[in-house]
Parts: sequence; C-alpha cells; structure tokens
Amino acid sequence: MDFFAASFARAFALIGAGDAALLGIVATSLITAMGAVIAASLVAIPAGIATALGEFRGKSMLKHGLNALMALPTVVVGLLLYGLLSRRGPLGEFGLLYSPLAMTIGQTVLIVPLIWNLVLTAVEGADPRLAFTCRALGANAWQRALIFAHETRYAIVSSTIMGFGRAIGEVGVAMMLGGNIAGYTRTMTTAIALETSKGEFALGLALGLVLLAVALLVNLALGILQGRRT
Repeated sequence: MDFFAASFARAFALIGAGDAALLGIVATSLITAMGAVIAASLVAIPAGIATALGEFRGKSMLKHGLNALMALPTVVVGLLLYGLLSRRGPLGEFGLLYSPLAMTIGQTVLIVPLIWNLVLTAVEGADPRLAFTCRALGANAWQRALIFAHETRYAIVSSTIMGFGRAIGEVGVAMMLGGNIAGYTRTMTTAIALETSKGEFALGLALGLVLLAVALLVNLALGILQGRRT
C-alpha cells in the first residue's frame, strides 16, 4: 500500500511540475492522433455521406466490410503497414518507418472505417422527410450531400471525436511503426508499457492518469454533442 500511495504521489508531482519527458510524450500522442483524425475525416466523412445517399451494387457488402474493419486488431494494421513502409517494402524509399508520420498513417488507416461507418449510420438514420424535401426542391447530389451533412453535423463531429479516442488509445500501430523512440515517437500508450516494464511505475502511472483525463474529456465532449442532438 505504501508503494502504491507513493507512486500516486510521485505521479501527481510529475504532472504538477510539468515534467519535460512527460509533456513531450503527451505532445507526440496528441499531435499524431489529431493528424490522423484530420486525414481520416477528409476521406471518411465524404465517403460515409456518399455511401449512405447512393444506391449501387455491393453497398450491403461494403457496409459489412466496414463493420469487420472496425474490429480489425491494431497489430494487424501495424504489421501490414510495416511491410509497406520498411526498407524492403514498396514504400521503403521514402524512409517513413519509425517516424511520427508513419504512426499518423497507421492511425489514419485504423480509424477511417470507424468514422466512415458512423457517418454512414448517422446519415441513413436522418429524418426520412429530409430526402423527400430534397427531391421536392430538385436538389442535385452535391446539394443533397451538403443538406444531410448539415442536419447530421453533431453526429459527424461525434464520429471524429470517437476516432480521436481510438487513435490516441491504441498501442499496436504506434509500437510497430514508431518504434517507441524516446523524444521522437514515444506515445503515452507505448511509454506506459515501457516504463512499467522498467520499473518506473510512477512515470507510467502519471501517463496513465493523463490518458484517462483525455478519455474523460472525449466522453464529456460526446455527451455534450449527444445532448444537443436531442
């Protein structure tokens, strides 16, 4: 009990003092996760709206595929991208492996299906009278997409927040593509695993508390948006 209490005290001291190593790790996590959310949103939001509003062969199969990809283990994503980005891979000449950009790419691939599926579900669940109104007013495909995006804007923002939560909390992609390099690619999740294995429980605990605080903020933001939707 004394060890546990002392570790908590040390963890809060590190957070309160603004420990440089801790802040650097947190900054790396936030930057890579935010970059992934922005990149994924640029792809997944338009794709989700287009999939929901369009009628085409294979739409049902695509939706099943997105559901399957949402549960794809992060280590599998990391393994595939490692093969692509390694020196012997097709993208090895760019030297992206073991860099923050590689982690951002991995997290982007990981959360695209999540945001895509959530946006698709939100648009399909919009008020059915909205589609009738669009047809009555003669709106073209682009105008329909903008109208539905506006009507489901809170759900779309919620999907990006959930994507951020998934990105910042994952460890497999960050470890395999970033290499957990101190001061460069070390994130909160990879640092927690490393520091705990080294016996630096207090630093790992401090990072865990920060990660928990981020998760709480994400859930708070989701709760606020859901309240506005109702």
